[in-house]
Amino acid sequence: MKKTITPVGDSEMEILHIVWDKGEATVSEVHEHILGYRKVAYTTVMTIMKKLADKGLLSFRKDGVTYVYRAAKPEAEVKHSLLRQMVEKVFRGSPAEMVQSLVENERLKPEEKSEIESLIEKLRGGK
Repeated sequence: MKKTITPVGDSEMEILHIVWDKGEATVSEVHEHILGYRKVAYTTVMTIMKKLADKGLLSFRKDGVTYVYRAAKPEAEVKHSLLRQMVEKVFRGSPAEMVQSLVENERLKPEEKSEIESLIEKLRGGK
């Protein structure tokens, strides 16, 4: 069985998204990005990025005195692992129960409903 990824907190996930979007980034670049919409200390960003590296989700290289971080695992792999954990914990291992909950309780836009219907059709062997 494939080892699951260590649970990721909100701030960690926020930083992962930024690094995934940028491809690679320094603490300073991530800090500046976050400052665009909320206040956060540089040292907080640095600590979180080090924790993500410790968890094996980010890797880094030294460029002079600067550490340049990049994703250590593909975005899809991380998302799948975290989603699998959530399905196990919250929905007792039932992906169908998770989808049912999403469909019944979320306010889905028409294009989102259409996309879900297309995915179901694809599962049935159509399109």
